[in-house]
Amino acid sequence: MERALLIVEYLDENGEQGINEISRGLLLEKSTVHRLVSTLKNLGYLSQNPTTKKYANSFKFFEIGNGVVKRLGLRKQAQPFMRDLSEKSKEAVNLAIMDREHVVYIDKIESPSTFKIDLAIGKKMPSYCTGLGKVLLSSMEESCVRDLFKDRKLERFTENTITDIDDLIKNLRRIKSQGYCIDDEEYIAGLLCVAAPVLGHAGEPVAAISVALPKFRYDEKEIEPIVEAVKAASEGLSRELGYSL
Repeated sequence: MERALLIVEYLDENGEQGINEISRGLLLEKSTVHRLVSTLKNLGYLSQNPTTKKYANSFKFFEIGNGVVKRLGLRKQAQPFMRDLSEKSKEAVNLAIMDREHVVYIDKIESPSTFKIDLAIGKKMPSYCTGLGKVLLSSMEESCVRDLFKDRKLERFTENTITDIDDLIKNLRRIKSQGYCIDDEEYIAGLLCVAAPVLGHAGEPVAAISVALPKFRYDEKEIEPIVEAVKAASEGLSRELGYSL
């Protein structure tokens, strides 16, 4: 079971892989990898590319995760606050949860404008350079953040991406202090993201909510109402989940 889950996690991190690649990456015998991959494929957890014969995780994992989210009721409870935020901002609204060093989009409302970004539900993004991710990282102990990225390079996506862990920690301190995050073209050039944490009844961060908007439409003063609207939505949803501000 443990080795099968290692294969699933390896494919999640590295995308489509062949038996030899999985074997080398996980230091497992090829016969063992072949047996486990065959079992996972037969159960519907892996799919095989008919051309390359390589394997990838199937949509079954998203279906399971989506079912968990639905049972938790988070998406249903968040919808009124997301709709209100969408109406106020006239921009794209996203809801995400943490998944190790990534964030996963679990719900969204598209922007009514023609400027759209492909951030579909189920999309996994690096946490260290996204507003949703950084606002969730800021709630963690600094030692935990360092441990999370100790074996992972902070890849540069734009000229604004923070690629030094010490600089990231300093940035997270500021985010924690102010209670929200502005991702200023750190993952996608031309895109701003204003995010705030959603807290559970015990004050623990369970998700983050954000507005994503094109930078060319806003100056610094025009961002302030968006920040206030995002904070109001996150606080309202936190109260809905039982958190007392």
